[in-house]
Amino acid sequence: MDILLVVSAFNSLSQRVYAELSDLGHRVDVVLASHDPDTVRAAVRERRPELVVAPLLKTALPEDVWREHTCLIVHPGPPGDRGPSSLDWAIAEAAPQWGVTVLQAQAAMDAGDIWAAESFPVSPVGKSDLYRGEVSDAASAAVRLAVQRYGDGSFKPQRQNDPAVVDVVWRDAFRQEQRRIDWARDSTQTVLRKLRGADSQPGVLDELLGREVFLHGGHSEDRLRGRPGELLATRAGAVCRATADGAVWIPELRPRKNSGDPAPFRRPAASVLATFPAPPDAVPRSYAGVQWLQEVSVPLELPQGRRTWTDIRYAQRGDVGFLNFSFPGGAMSTDHCRRLLAAYRYALTRPTSVLVLGGARDFFSNGIHLNVIEAAADPAAESWANLNAMDDLVEAVLRTTDRLVVAALGGNAAAGGLMLALAADEVWCRAGAVLNPHYRRMGLYGSEFWTYSLPRRVGAETARRLTTEALPVSAASAVRIGLVDRRVLVPAQGFAGEVGRMADALLDAPDLGQRIAAKAAARRADEDERPLAEYRHAELARMHAVFFDPHAPYHALRSAFVRKLPGAGARPLSPVSEQGTGDAR
Repeated sequence: MDILLVVSAFNSLSQRVYAELSDLGHRVDVVLASHDPDTVRAAVRERRPELVVAPLLKTALPEDVWREHTCLIVHPGPPGDRGPSSLDWAIAEAAPQWGVTVLQAQAAMDAGDIWAAESFPVSPVGKSDLYRGEVSDAASAAVRLAVQRYGDGSFKPQRQNDPAVVDVVWRDAFRQEQRRIDWARDSTQTVLRKLRGADSQPGVLDELLGREVFLHGGHSEDRLRGRPGELLATRAGAVCRATADGAVWIPELRPRKNSGDPAPFRRPAASVLATFPAPPDAVPRSYAGVQWLQEVSVPLELPQGRRTWTDIRYAQRGDVGFLNFSFPGGAMSTDHCRRLLAAYRYALTRPTSVLVLGGARDFFSNGIHLNVIEAAADPAAESWANLNAMDDLVEAVLRTTDRLVVAALGGNAAAGGLMLALAADEVWCRAGAVLNPHYRRMGLYGSEFWTYSLPRRVGAETARRLTTEALPVSAASAVRIGLVDRRVLVPAQGFAGEVGRMADALLDAPDLGQRIAAKAAARRADEDERPLAEYRHAELARMHAVFFDPHAPYHALRSAFVRKLPGAGARPLSPVSEQGTGDAR
């Protein structure tokens, strides 16, 4: 079928629907739904699609479009649920189960006939993680079923006007007043629920040291305690704050746009606090620019029973090591890369034959941290430092020859973050992940040894196509072309356990020793043919020219993407659509 996707943003779900429908043989185009309805009208008129699908839509479709064409809308709520903040209500009310419904567009919001619906468990994670995991799985299944039913021609969608069949519940927009935290009274669990319900967008509006900021993300802390609302410590860029009965870690803060802060976008909490004046009673300390908060670190191998946040952990089970990491939005700053490299070097000192990188749900990595770069006093210099730190990490993985290294992708990966995964000997990818093996949408050539790792996996011609077309790749297609080795068919919450079982099986394989020896021999042969240093030098020369050219498109594209300016992350996907967004959420 000819299918037109109409999206408000080409986000992770839209990319997944695009890739999976394309895998099924459908001809899929994408158009960005702007505030000008003529944009969608023109796309429909030009492409004359058999079906219109809207995986993410924040504005109404033009009435003439949905009256003249079948238009299916993906709503992140169960049948009968209506309103713009469905997931927010599910998290706020601690719903154990929720759903996704594919509806036919009509005049009333979310009131159209039902073409498909899928349910999912509401895991205790942030809204954005839930959206990219359980919601995405349910939405993907529902869209594929609805498209199949439409193509068959015999299915009659279920109407919502019968209260005996569908229980209609309208839920208003979830507003900041409902998210507001009462630090003196709210329990830790209540605070976490509020933080997780707004972790990516819109954040929880709060006040710190007399300034209004949005709080993004939340994790429990088991030992630190203080007066409710008090800032207690920092760790790896996050800040710990006391609750009525405990404490929570908050990884990121976002200043209000009218605050006067030149960087009013999400970034590590400690870097935002570093711009605030110290409270009068603060004890002078020194870490990461926050002179008045103590840095409280934890070991890579957490003692059993600890319930605290850290973004990098190491665990070992027999001869298998697990180096888990999870960074907000999958973005890796210079500091993230350096700390992960130190942890990787520690993991190499441990007596293991198999080392697993990643393994957690949600993002594996999306490469360098554009928000931190945009906030830097010298974005070009920070871009360069960040990229070199990323290259150091990737090179360390490529040069590991005494054990097998597995990259376990529980979620999406893109650009340099995906090239980090390709440096491993095997790449295992959860079935719902979306991969973007390219840099072009940000005006970059790329580094992270992609000119070595990508062609050796998929061949020179496919590598050229992937990096120039710059389209999302489904997990199924990635296995088919050799980009990844294994597609892991488990839900998001089951990924870590399945990776553990797969790693044990790899360890028990009778040819493990032979594979490690062959790997070392292959690395020596490749080094003799062309040293890794040459790949790195050639890639970095191209990137240096871009970073330090103030007129290079990269700088405007980065700024527009980070600051969410109109047309940010433009990504032409088809003759119809000359714009979209590269937002990976």
